[in-house]
Amino acid sequence: MSERRSFVLIDASHDVWVEDFTLDGADLGPPALGGCGVTKRRLRGGRRDGVDLIRVDNGALAFQIVPTRGMGLWKAACGGDRAGWDSPTRDGPVHPAFVQPHDLGGIGWLEGFDELMVRCGLMNNGAPYREGDAAYPLHGRIGNIPAWYVAVHVDLEPPYAITVEGRVSESFLFGGGVELATTYTTTPGSNAVTVRDEFANVKDQAVEMQVLYHWNFGPPHLEEGSRFVAPLKTVVPRNPRAVAGLAAYDAYGPPEPGFVEQVYFCDLHAEGGRTAAMLRNRGGDKAVVLRYGVDGLPCFSLWKNTGGLRDGYVTGLEPGVNFPNPRPFEKARGRVTSLPVGGRHVTETTLEIVAGRDAVARVEAEIARIQAQGEPVVHPGPCEPFAAEG
Repeated sequence: MSERRSFVLIDASHDVWVEDFTLDGADLGPPALGGCGVTKRRLRGGRRDGVDLIRVDNGALAFQIVPTRGMGLWKAACGGDRAGWDSPTRDGPVHPAFVQPHDLGGIGWLEGFDELMVRCGLMNNGAPYREGDAAYPLHGRIGNIPAWYVAVHVDLEPPYAITVEGRVSESFLFGGGVELATTYTTTPGSNAVTVRDEFANVKDQAVEMQVLYHWNFGPPHLEEGSRFVAPLKTVVPRNPRAVAGLAAYDAYGPPEPGFVEQVYFCDLHAEGGRTAAMLRNRGGDKAVVLRYGVDGLPCFSLWKNTGGLRDGYVTGLEPGVNFPNPRPFEKARGRVTSLPVGGRHVTETTLEIVAGRDAVARVEAEIARIQAQGEPVVHPGPCEPFAAEG
């Protein structure tokens, strides 16, 4: 391993907590790190009061991680183009203390929803449902559990990787039993950040888990005429509302106040076990791209929510181990992951922010090459095993 400098910012097991942290890459020695930096601060005021925020700048790409909200990715920007969206929460990132998941019939999770990427899970990650006396809210708990460990690592030899490591535990008596160990890694001057997650069973019996990555994008990548591009095997509308937009499932309209969300469940082709999904703007000179392995994330959901700009004009590109149906439906179809004692499930996703027509065209050509394995099958309505029929 290359020479590395490490800085522990949070370690609840050893009563370590650093409120303010500034790391200037120029002080580390290698010239390649001169334009880079990492900061940590605690936010004050409104519902963000008490939220810790870590900002990483690699000289080209800057992104912000929220340890207080399950190590979610709040915002990112590269070359003047932001990646993310404008949530109606307005004063986020919202502290979990102000989020009541069971409110509003089980959709209270939405009260804190404003990230570029939030993990959904780990006991469940789909629509709310009841099982006996237990009520399971929308998208689960992991996004509202603070990290108990956070550290920053900087490699002092090529490629000079900058890594933020975090650990979040969703484990309690008679339920839960998984710990998330995540790393966000980038390199100086890169337009990309890689998120590697390892989910470990921390109990003495097998445990089950689900996870879905809710990547959310608004302008400038989302606008009237934007397109969703991915090497699709199968496309299935989730419900009759999605059927209504099926003819243009991969295209986007302008902001439309009162728009009702549409969701499409997809199976993607892969090459060497990896695939890519892209959202590009109308002019084809701006795009965001997700690259990931289909072994760890075999399912993909496309969420279209093109409401008014102040209502949440946003689309979600969502790889997951399952589709966001109620957990009993997913379990019956083998899409709930079982971790044996000592077992682990690993996922890795890279976000790229792409600018320039040539660069966007290269990604489109790459996806077209993967798509050449077969044309997509677009189903006219909800169907098994993707969604409940009728």
